[in-house]
Amino acid sequence: MMKKTSKIVARHIFLALLAFIWLIPIIWLVVTTFSAQKGINTNHFFPEHWTLANYHQLFFEPDSAANFPAWFKNSMIIGVCCCIISSLFVIMTAYAFSFLRFKGRKQLMSFSLILGMFPGVLSMIAIYFVLKLIGLTDSLLGLIVVYSGASGLGYLILKGFFDTIPVSLHEAAKLEGASEATIFSRIVVPLSKPMIVYTVINSFLNPWMDFVMARLMIKSKDPSQWTMAIGLFNLLQRALINQYFAYFCCGGLMVALPIAILFIVMQKFYVEGVTGGAVKG
Repeated sequence: MMKKTSKIVARHIFLALLAFIWLIPIIWLVVTTFSAQKGINTNHFFPEHWTLANYHQLFFEPDSAANFPAWFKNSMIIGVCCCIISSLFVIMTAYAFSFLRFKGRKQLMSFSLILGMFPGVLSMIAIYFVLKLIGLTDSLLGLIVVYSGASGLGYLILKGFFDTIPVSLHEAAKLEGASEATIFSRIVVPLSKPMIVYTVINSFLNPWMDFVMARLMIKSKDPSQWTMAIGLFNLLQRALINQYFAYFCCGGLMVALPIAILFIVMQKFYVEGVTGGAVKG
C-alpha cells in the first residue's frame, strides 16, 4: 500500500513540476504586460515598476506602428465570417456523406480524404496568384475565401458523430413525409449539439490565430489593414521591439484571452464532441 501511495505522490509531483515549467513563460508574459519598461527586461522576472499604461496604449492610443483596435476588428471579422461559412460547409458535407446515398459517394469520400492529407502550404503560392488575378489580395474577403474554401474537407469527425445517430430515425422521418431540411433541423441538430460546438470552435480558431496565409495575402504597408498576427509580429522588428515589447505582450494576452474563455465556457461540449466523433455505431 505504501509503495502504491509513494508512486502516486511521485507521479503528481512530477506532473506539478512539468506544469510549473510550462507556466513560467505564460506568467512572464502576463507580468510583463504591467511593466513600466517598454522594452525587454532580462534582468528581472517581475517588473520593477508596475503600470496599466500598456493596456491604455493598446486600446486607446493607436499610432503609425501599432493599431491594435484595427487589428482586432479585422481578425474578428475574418474569424466570425469563416466560423459561420466553414461550419456550414462542414455540417452540410458531413450530413450528405452520412445520411444520403448517391452514386460515387464512397469514391468521393476517399478522394476528399486523400486530398485533405496534403499540407495546405503546398498550394499557398498557387492560391496567392489566383486571388491576385481576381483582385482579392490585400483584402479581408480574400482571406475569408482562402480559410473557408476547403473547410468542407474537415467533415470526417462530424460524420463519425452523425453515423452514431440511428438510421431508423432518418427513415421514420422520411416515411412521415419530412424533407431533408426538416430532418436535419428537427432531428440531427438537436442530437448533435456537442459536435456542432466542437466544429464551430475549430472553425474560429484557425483564421483567428493564423499568421502564414495572412502574411502571404496582406501586403499593405498600412497597419490598419493588418490582422493581429501580422501586426504583433511586426512589433518584433529590431527597430520597434525596444519601444513595443510590453505592448506586444499585452496584444498576445488579448489574443489568447477570448480563446481561453471560449474553451472554459464550452469545455463540456468540446470534450463530448471529440469523444463522440471518435465512436461509430
